[in-house]
This record gives sequence, structure tokens and C-alpha cells, in this order.
Amino acid sequence: MYFALLGSGVLLVVLASIYLSFYSFVRNDFFVRLNERANVAAQLYLKADEITADSLSRVRERYLKSLPGEVVRFYDSRNSAAFIRDDQQYWDYKTIDAVRKRKYLQYTDGDHQVVGIYYKDNQGNFVILVSASDFEGIRRLDLMLNTMIVVFFIVGAILYFVSRLLAKEALSPLNNVVSQMQLIKATNLNLRVDEGNGKDEISELARNFNRLLAHLENAFELQKTYVSNASHELRTPITSIIGEVELALSKEREANEHKKTLQLVLEESERLRDTITGLMELAQVDMDYTSAELTPVRMDELLWDVHEFWTNKLGSGPFKVNIKHLPENEALLSVWANRQLLFIAFNNLIGNAFKFSDQQAVTCNFYADEYLIQIQVIDTGIGIPREDIEKVSGSFYRSHNARDYAGTGIGLFVTQKIIQLFNGTMSITSEEGSGTTITTEFLHNN
Repeated sequence: MYFALLGSGVLLVVLASIYLSFYSFVRNDFFVRLNERANVAAQLYLKADEITADSLSRVRERYLKSLPGEVVRFYDSRNSAAFIRDDQQYWDYKTIDAVRKRKYLQYTDGDHQVVGIYYKDNQGNFVILVSASDFEGIRRLDLMLNTMIVVFFIVGAILYFVSRLLAKEALSPLNNVVSQMQLIKATNLNLRVDEGNGKDEISELARNFNRLLAHLENAFELQKTYVSNASHELRTPITSIIGEVELALSKEREANEHKKTLQLVLEESERLRDTITGLMELAQVDMDYTSAELTPVRMDELLWDVHEFWTNKLGSGPFKVNIKHLPENEALLSVWANRQLLFIAFNNLIGNAFKFSDQQAVTCNFYADEYLIQIQVIDTGIGIPREDIEKVSGSFYRSHNARDYAGTGIGLFVTQKIIQLFNGTMSITSEEGSGTTITTEFLHNN
């Protein structure tokens, strides 16, 4: 409808411009003809004694073809009619004086056009006024106007139906996207709409909608994981603590047995504390993501902040940062993200590296160019069994060789989700007993 209205509006302006131009041309052309009539009248009445009979005959033949409603009057210096009687004073003195003053006058009086000229002759100075109706021009204008009205409505109707076809064809990709969107529910946020191969606005809409879905999926997954695992992870240590305490209270026991009981209670309490901490961290990630605004985060500066944190905690030496490459453009060092969440993510990686390598040295390699930002965290710890590499980033999963270390299995899951939230990727390379390398990458075109 908008396209049809716009096209019809443009057509109306074009047709109106053509009509007005043609109207102006017809009107001015008739004024020219009336001016010629006035001059012919002057030749016929004032110069008849100065031209030959043949010339006078030709003038009369031309002049005698009167125009519709033609009126010709001559007025002398006293504003009295000359040559042609004017008993009713066809033109008033004001009009006659205006012609004498201006030398030339043209105007429209109803359906008549009027031309007046001031003519000097040896017989005296005269005002010649000629009036006529351009019925032929008006007929042509009416015919042209009627034709334009018919053309306007016909072309308007054609534009409407053609625009419907074009709109349907042009918006069919959008309809497809909408149809796919309608299939997505809270239970299947893993679905994505087809982005196509184009670079138009619809493809851009689909890409941004898919990004939104990815963010929502991660946020829902964080909440789902929190709810589904919190009760299980909290119940286990609490059950152990209650069992040990009930056993200790059921009968008299020796000091050694009480000490063992207290030691078990302490271990389970620490496990409970770590679990609660992990769950709170998981909830904090979810809350920060849904409420925080994204800003450009300088990844090199963030890495030095993490380095400072661990240096203050363990002293200088254990944590080393190697800058492999930096781009000339400092803007390429930034990622649109939430700084606090990224700090949690990399802090978890460094913390895991120290924990599973028994506080041995941890190396971090930083590389950035015009295409990507890459951060590698390398340790020489216990490594990850090959069959568990794909599983360790899941919530509360721990490999068999990591169960002797304190932890809940939440840290790596939280880290991966944070990296994914900001369009990054995380990959793990490891071999059991030979250490682990975790690589995170952020592409600039994301």
C-alpha cells in the first residue's frame, strides 16, 4: 500500500506538472495570438493608406478569420472609440489608461483573455484592445485532463497490484523467518532461524535474532543448571554430616573416633561451602549477564589484572604472562563484553590450572592481530583423560583423577558459558599426566 501510494503520489505530481506546463503554454500562446491580432488590426485600420492593395488583401484574409468571442476596440487619446463603434464602452477608462501607461497589458477576464497595446501612428496614438476565448485550447486542456485522470487511476491500480506481488516476493524471506520464530519456545531455545546467504536487512535480522536466542539459551541453561543441581549437590554433604553426627551421638565413643567424626564433618562442611560458593557464582553470572551493559574490554589489561590478583595471592613467579603479538591498532585489543564476568572466567581458568598442577608454574600466552584475540592458559598438572575432555565443561562433572582435589565441577562450566555469551570459543587440549592447555578466542568479526 505504501509503495502504491508513493508511486501514485509521484505520478500525480508528474501529471500535474505536465498539465500546468501545458496550461501555461496554451494560455501564453493565446496571448501571443491576441497580440498578433492587435497588431493586424493596427495594420488594417491605421496603415491601410500606406500599404499596397495586395498586402491589404492578405491582411484582411488573415484578420477576417475571427477568433471565438473576439472583440477589437480602438481608443484615441481622449479614450473615445475609433474605427469601430463602442456604444456601451466595452472597456472602461481605467483599463485603457493602464494600457497607455504600461504600453502593453494582458490579463484574463472570466473565460476571455485580453491583450492591450499602445500604438503610435501618424493619425494619432491609439490603445488597441483585443479579447477572445480560446475554446479550442480549453477543449484540448479538458481532453488532456480527462486523459490524465484515466491514466492516473489505471496506473494507480496497476501499481497497487504490482506492488502487492513485489511486496509478497520481497517479504517472503521475512515471512519464513517469522514462521521459524513461531516454532521457538522456552523448551527448544536451541533452534535457530535460517540466516540465508544474503547481506540484506532480513539476513541481519535473522543473525541478530539468533544471537539473542544464543544469549537466552545460555541464560536459561544457567538457571536450569542452578535449579536442577543445587538440591542434589547440597543434599549429599548435608546427609553425610547428619549421618556422622547421629552416629557420634548414638553411643559413647573414644576421643580418636570423635576426632575422626569431626574431621569427616569438617571435610563435608568444606565441600558444602565450596558447593554453595560455586552455586552462588553461577547465580551471579546469570544475574550480571541479564543486567549488566556491554562495554569495550581491553583484554590485555584484563589479563594483567588477573596476573596482579594471582601475584598478590601466590607471589611473583608462579604465574607468567607471555605477550606473543600485539596489533598496531589498539582498538583491536578490545572485546564487547562485561568486564566482571570475563574476570571471573579467566580467574577460574588460572585457579584450576594452579589447583590441578599442585601450585606449579602456570603460563598464559596472549596473541592479538587484526583477526582475533587468543589467550592460552597452560599448566603441567594431572591433565584430563581423553574420554573426559568433552565432558569436563559440563556442570558438576569431575574426572576420576580430579576427585582428590577440592572443587565442585562448576568453574569450567561457568567459564565456558561466559566465553560463549560474548561470542568467544573455548577449546581444551590435554593428555592425562602431561598437563592441560585451554585456549579462548574472540574473532573481531563477531
